[in-house]
Amino acid sequence: MLKKPSLDTLHRIARQHHMDMTTEDLYSFQWLMEGTLQSYERVSQMVEPRLPVKYERTPGYRPSAQENRFNAWYWKASVKGAADGKLSGKKIVLKDNVSLAGVPMMNGSSVLEGFVPDIDATIVTRMLDEGAEIVGKAVSEHLSFSGGSHTADTWPVPNPYDLTRSAGGSSSGSAVLVATREVDMAIGGDQGGSIRIPSSWCGIFGLKPTFGLVPYTGIFPLDHTLDHTGPMARTVEDVALLLEVLAGPDGFDPRQAMGLHAKPYRQFLSTNLRGLRIGVVEEGFGWSSLSQRDVDERVRNSAWSLARCGAKVSAVSIPIHRDGIHLWNVIATEGAMSLMIQGNSQGTNWKGYYQTQLLDIFSRGLRTRANDLADTVKHVILAGQYMHDAYQGRFYGIAQNLGRQLGSEYDAVFEDFDVLVMPTVPLKATKIPGPQASPAESVARALEMIPNTAPFDVTGHPAMNVPCGKSEGLPVGMMLIGRYGEDETVLRTAYAFEQLNPLAL
Repeated sequence: MLKKPSLDTLHRIARQHHMDMTTEDLYSFQWLMEGTLQSYERVSQMVEPRLPVKYERTPGYRPSAQENRFNAWYWKASVKGAADGKLSGKKIVLKDNVSLAGVPMMNGSSVLEGFVPDIDATIVTRMLDEGAEIVGKAVSEHLSFSGGSHTADTWPVPNPYDLTRSAGGSSSGSAVLVATREVDMAIGGDQGGSIRIPSSWCGIFGLKPTFGLVPYTGIFPLDHTLDHTGPMARTVEDVALLLEVLAGPDGFDPRQAMGLHAKPYRQFLSTNLRGLRIGVVEEGFGWSSLSQRDVDERVRNSAWSLARCGAKVSAVSIPIHRDGIHLWNVIATEGAMSLMIQGNSQGTNWKGYYQTQLLDIFSRGLRTRANDLADTVKHVILAGQYMHDAYQGRFYGIAQNLGRQLGSEYDAVFEDFDVLVMPTVPLKATKIPGPQASPAESVARALEMIPNTAPFDVTGHPAMNVPCGKSEGLPVGMMLIGRYGEDETVLRTAYAFEQLNPLAL
């Protein structure tokens, strides 16, 4: 039986919303609410539908340090799909923000520790239907809000090329497990660069698909306008293969309103780029106090080498690109505060599948373990709540409106170019902050590397990290960006570069 609110509770709510009410008024509204609460009571008695869980599995186990040299595994399991299919024989790990029924999910945060989903995310079912084996969960950064690999409550994930440096985030474990050949493919998530950043610093391929191409149903969100999920692998062909399976509408995810559908992406792969026009974006290079000369030079040389495959390569200027990071900062700060914190990870006002079990557990964790949140999330709460209280969401709205302009200006450039190129990350992997690092240092190492990646989460254009060699023993990544919905062109260009430079990868 639902509890009826007291007069004191209604009085507090009225004051909170700047309403002056008499005791008599409150008695009237208390009586009116009885009918509303009857509807809540009836809903509580009904059976909530669940997404299908089609394949048998066991809970698996948390691996020991001996099995987890890079601290990249959160959980090991084995969920085998259909007897055959496109992904037959492929071992795939999920970023630990993806729901896998019966297997614990932490999303890098002790606030969620002990949560066991009761559904499979849409993309999980699709992979299993095509014969994949899901082999577990890869460490995600704390609530997926970090481009560094030092924020997860299961401790840092080191870079396989230098154990003192970051693997990148927030799909840190996914990138490391692919790079170290412990899995064939991985699922990553990307709201500010979280597929592409760790792919760059770990030397693998990672694609942030066009916004809405891959359903996000059953995955922990940050902001509905920034959420992307996609494939990570050691070869372009495997990225294309996995995208064929993941892509297409599922009927639940409101992010998929654009009507995008899967394509036979592997059929577009070619070493012949004749007729393709590639623009090297000047504003993606030379970030003050951030860009490293060796990274810029290697990416420029790699971009111009595509002319050897028949592409026409030239420089292009997009001044507004430098403002993309500012738009992202506003959207991500207030958006994450609204959806992830105030909305307890699910929010309202969207049609789709709500993980009510996650809502209950996460909201309880936020109330009881807020002090355990990472500095990145604490920063979002403090800044996001302040800006909302002081300016009532005005700047979030302005940033979203300007985000449309940002996308339009990229689209205008795409009238003359088919693919844009810039460094994925302007600098090589940074040192992992120590356990006594200040909040300022921890947040800086988590967010400083995103100025090139974040704008394309705002606009939704497909963007892919392509390894283009190493400098001082550390991988360098080139980012390829394509027209909205033309992921195949990005994959085609990446494949041509991969075949042209096999020893550089």
